Amino acid sequence: MKAWLITLALLAALVVASLLIGVASMGDDPVWLMVVSRIPRTAAALLAGAGLALAGVVVQQVVQNRMVEPSFTGAPEASMLGLLAVMLLVPGMAVAGKMLVAAAAAMVGMLGYLALAARLPREDPMLLPIVGIVYGGVLGAVGVYIAWSADLMQSLGAWRLGEFSGVMIGRYEWLWAIAALAGLLYVIADRITILGLGETQARSLGLDYAQTRMLGLVVVSVITALVLVTVGAFPFVGLVAPNIVARWRGDNLRANLPLIAVGGGALLLAADVIGRIVRFPFEIPAATVIAVFGAAVFLWLLHAAPGRRHG
Repeated sequence: MKAWLITLALLAALVVASLLIGVASMGDDPVWLMVVSRIPRTAAALLAGAGLALAGVVVQQVVQNRMVEPSFTGAPEASMLGLLAVMLLVPGMAVAGKMLVAAAAAMVGMLGYLALAARLPREDPMLLPIVGIVYGGVLGAVGVYIAWSADLMQSLGAWRLGEFSGVMIGRYEWLWAIAALAGLLYVIADRITILGLGETQARSLGLDYAQTRMLGLVVVSVITALVLVTVGAFPFVGLVAPNIVARWRGDNLRANLPLIAVGGGALLLAADVIGRIVRFPFEIPAATVIAVFGAAVFLWLLHAAPGRRHG
């Protein structure tokens, strides 16, 4: 109860700050500004952060490594490649179609990463995230080459650097699908937990390992596509939120999932609010803020990982 009270108090403070902080013209109607811009922007940050945090939990259970998150699996970069293909081949495709293509591409990218991960020794927890970063970098380089050749660098830049300044009513509603996906993950939380025990133990406990893993990866792919197409990519959210909650509250995944979702939303909303304050009236993209903070947390987690301790 105390953990929830602290988290909700922090979240309430961030929501109030998000609704009050920002640039406004003298002639803007305050009600119009709230309804059209500030409330949608706040909701978008909360939903995107919650979705990415939950996706991080699933990925960590699948690969049995808490140092991994969706942005370390090549999923965002593969999703961008799918979107580039759409813009080149079917530029008039509806948003729903773009999201389906982006989700399918993200799935292919993650399966490629899992194929690599299956060939790596698991003694060192640092190896999987490093390979994932390199793998994502290769996919990202391919995307940059294609975008440069097709004069689509502006679109690629918008996807790669997530921010919320363009969020308005009517331009973020797809993110509400994350709430339904969060509900699905809560229903299958026990099965996701068993995934983290490894294939042999999971099968011995009666779990359909392949089916559950595929369902989890589909959820991660869809969340990645929803966030990327709507507001862009954000690194480290799926790493930081689950690890902080696990260190604070232990490993009861079903009990932790709501707190992880709220924590991820609060984390991304805080990054957005900080980005608005640092160089007011200009804005620093939330992805930049979370990248700086997340990189520091990532290095700390690597240093604290049991496989990296010496002496």
